Amino acid sequence: MIDINLIRTNPDLVKDNIRKKFQDHKLEYVDKVLALDEQIRNLKKEGDGLRATRNTLSSQIGLLMREKKIDEANKIKEQVVKNNARIEEIEKEENDLSSQLKKYMMSIPNIIADDVPIGKDDSENVQRLTVGAPKIPNFEIPYHADILERLNGLDLDSARRTSGNGFYYLTGDIARLHSSILSYARDFMINKGFMYCIPPFMIRSDVVNGVMSFEEMENMMYKIEGEDLYLIGTSEHSMIGRFKDTILKEEDLPLCLTSYSPCFRKEVGAHGIEERGIYRVHQFEKQEMIVICKPEDSMKWYNKMWQISSEFFSTLNIPHEVMECCSGDLADLKVKSCDLNAWSPRQKRYFGELGSCSNLSDAQARRLGIKFKSKDGIKFAHTLNNTVVAPPRMLIAFLENNLNSDGSVNIPEVLRSYMGGTSVIRPKK
Repeated sequence: MIDINLIRTNPDLVKDNIRKKFQDHKLEYVDKVLALDEQIRNLKKEGDGLRATRNTLSSQIGLLMREKKIDEANKIKEQVVKNNARIEEIEKEENDLSSQLKKYMMSIPNIIADDVPIGKDDSENVQRLTVGAPKIPNFEIPYHADILERLNGLDLDSARRTSGNGFYYLTGDIARLHSSILSYARDFMINKGFMYCIPPFMIRSDVVNGVMSFEEMENMMYKIEGEDLYLIGTSEHSMIGRFKDTILKEEDLPLCLTSYSPCFRKEVGAHGIEERGIYRVHQFEKQEMIVICKPEDSMKWYNKMWQISSEFFSTLNIPHEVMECCSGDLADLKVKSCDLNAWSPRQKRYFGELGSCSNLSDAQARRLGIKFKSKDGIKFAHTLNNTVVAPPRMLIAFLENNLNSDGSVNIPEVLRSYMGGTSVIRPKK
C-alpha cells in the first residue's frame, strides 16, 4: 500500500505507474481515493468542530444550572443532544468511507523502481546475468519423473490415491537428498549471518491481507474451515507478520532472518498441475530469507540477497540465469523483483524457477504497521524476501545437471556430509 500523501500530491505519477503495469482498469481508483479522502477530511473537520462546540456548551450548562437558569440550560442540552446525534452519524459515515478508501488503496500497485523494464508479462522479462557454464551432455536426459522413478525416489500413484493430483511421495535416497538440501541451505544462510527461524505454518487473515494482494490470496491460500486461519504459501508470510504493529529500534536494523517451512498453494489457474512430475505441486518445503531494513538500505540488500542465492546454486553445480521481472510481471506490492532460472540440459534452455527475490519497499510495512524509531522520528521499514531453495521443484534442476550417462546422480561435495558420506546415488534394479 502506497502513501496516500503521494496520491494527494502527485496523482499523475500514481496513474503513470498503473499504466506501466498495464492495469488501466485501476486508473479510476486514484480519482475515487481522492474523492473519498476529501469527504473523510470534511467529515472529520465537521466532527471536530461539533466536539469543540459540545465542550463549550457543556461548560455553559454547568454555569446556568448553578445560576438556577434551568430553562436556558435545558435548551442548550437539546442542542448538545442534536450535536451528539450528528457526531454519531459522522463517525459512521467516516467508518464506511474509510473502508471504501482502504479497499481502493489496497488495490493500487506500489511504485516500481525506475530501472524496471516495461513489459506486459513474464515473456518480456529481461536476462541480466548468467552464472555457470550450461551443460549439454552427449547422452539423452530423461524426463525428471523417469529419473526419480529409476532411483526409486518418487511415488505419484499412491499420492493420487491418498491426496489427488499435485501431491507426491519422495522415498529412499531422494527423500534423504531433499532433506539434505534443506539442511545445507539452513547452514549456508546461518554462515551468511542470518538468524534461523521456524515460524507458524498458519496465519490469520489480517496478516494475509498485510503481506499480499487479494488476487494473490485467492489464487494461493488454503483457508482452514471454521477458523480465521490460512495455511502459509511461503514462510515470508508469517515471518513478516511477526513484526505486525511493532516499532523497531534503528540500531537493530537490518533484521536478517532465514526460515524453514512447509508451503501450501492452491495454484488456481496454474498450468501443469495434472502433469506427471513435481514441477508444480500443492505442497513443498522451503528455506527463505527475509530482511527488514531502513529505506535507504533496501536496494543494497536486494542485490545482496539474490547474489547469495546465486552463490548457493553454484555450489550445487546448477548453472542459472538472473531474469529481471518486467513491470507487468511484478505483483502489486513489489518495487523490483528478479527470478533465478535453472539451466535444463534436457531442454537445452533456461527453464524452471529456482527462486525469486523481491523488494517491497514499505508496502507490507504500511499494511502491517511495521515501523522503526530513528533520530528523525518514526518511519516505516522496508521489507524484502528471497527464496534460498524450494524443493522438490529444484530437484529437477539438480538431477538434470548432476546426472551421469548410466542414470546415476553425483552428489556435490557440500552435500555429502548431510548424505552420510554418499557421493553417488545409483539406479535401483
